[in-house]
Amino acid sequence: MKPFSRELFGSRFGVLMALAGSAIGLGNLWRFPYLTAQNGGAAFILIYIVLLLLVSIPTMITEYLIGRRSRTSIILTPNRLGHPKMKFIGIFAIISAICVMGFYNVVGGWTIKYLTSSIMLQFGSDTADYAGQFSEYISSPYMPLIHTFIFTGLIAFISFKGVKKGIEKASKIITPTLFIATVLIAIRAITLPGAYEGLKYLLVPDFSKVSIDTIQNALGQGFFTLGLGAGTILIYGSYTKSDENITNSSISTAALDLFFAIVAGIAIIPAIFAISYANGSTPTLDAGPQLVFVTLPSVFASMPFGDIVAILFFFSLALAALTSAMSIFESITAFIIDVTEKSRDKAVYIGYLICLIPATFCSLSQGVLSDVRILGLNIFDLLDMLSANVFMTLASLFLLIFAGWILKKEDIIDELSNHGKATTPMWILNTVYILIKYVAPLGVAAIFTYWLLF
Repeated sequence: MKPFSRELFGSRFGVLMALAGSAIGLGNLWRFPYLTAQNGGAAFILIYIVLLLLVSIPTMITEYLIGRRSRTSIILTPNRLGHPKMKFIGIFAIISAICVMGFYNVVGGWTIKYLTSSIMLQFGSDTADYAGQFSEYISSPYMPLIHTFIFTGLIAFISFKGVKKGIEKASKIITPTLFIATVLIAIRAITLPGAYEGLKYLLVPDFSKVSIDTIQNALGQGFFTLGLGAGTILIYGSYTKSDENITNSSISTAALDLFFAIVAGIAIIPAIFAISYANGSTPTLDAGPQLVFVTLPSVFASMPFGDIVAILFFFSLALAALTSAMSIFESITAFIIDVTEKSRDKAVYIGYLICLIPATFCSLSQGVLSDVRILGLNIFDLLDMLSANVFMTLASLFLLIFAGWILKKEDIIDELSNHGKATTPMWILNTVYILIKYVAPLGVAAIFTYWLLF
């Protein structure tokens, strides 16, 4: 087994941009705005922040500190920390990462296609059948696969460069660019006539829309947007220097993720309302691929300077997909390196092939394999469901149990305090420990139980 020495991130800014890039993904652009608008606007955001502090951030801190303390990938973490019987945690996480890369790379390929289409000014007609065009594209057996291979190849190219010259350098460029592009879209959206109604619908609190489902949606969004349970935060933690404040980095990452999600909502919802009112129609609020690949192209086609906005949006979408997938791919690559002791180059090649196998089936499940159903779902939806609701959830739950109930409290405090060198007050460290041991596990268990029952 390799020693604890490991390539590390070179700067605190690089760590923050890598963590933020990992957290900010497609869910921020196509799920959070929809959930906020449908669940009481600012009321949902308030509930989301509370649950973020109580469950999501403590879970992130747990994965982060375990990664830095073990200096290895999630599969070998229990061995390194003296509890080899807990190695099943890593199995859950790696399976989750492979499942996520299966469908995520396909969607990443879609973003490349739509970015190319926007650059070629193909979203200029407000009467075009964008739903039909999207359905025809994803059901094709060839083009989506080509775009998937290209997207996965971009991730592999970055990974070839290593931690500092690859992941950190790319994150320092991509993450700020993503923020700037999304802010520009938001500014354009709120200047449209009629955008105020959409802005009010998104941000004015309406507690009459709050229900048990609202709380569950907020809990699930806060948990999964940070990419917990797939080994991504853990592996980035293993690349972090010992003087990095884990609590501050985790809170900063979650704050940036929330800020981006709100800005994305401001960029999307007001634009939909403005164009709908201009056309005399009722605003249609969708989530997922339907929102970004069907609804928004028709909005861009009706919007003044919509061609430019379309390019900016699909550019942002592609970057968001790339930064998130990059961290998941690194979890798989590090797993291969640590277990087989192969070079990074060979591990990247192996990881690329591993990721393409489920991605190929996910892509084809939209067309020629659409009749293949497991538990009533096609392969794409099945991997999405299994990763989010089963493997990621259980891996995170067991990591929390591992940290709070198996590792010694003094070891957790030691890591949180940077071996006594951090200036964080002890009451904060003790509060974080209580959240890790008692509160966060209950929240994660609630996510899993809700999925099982409903």
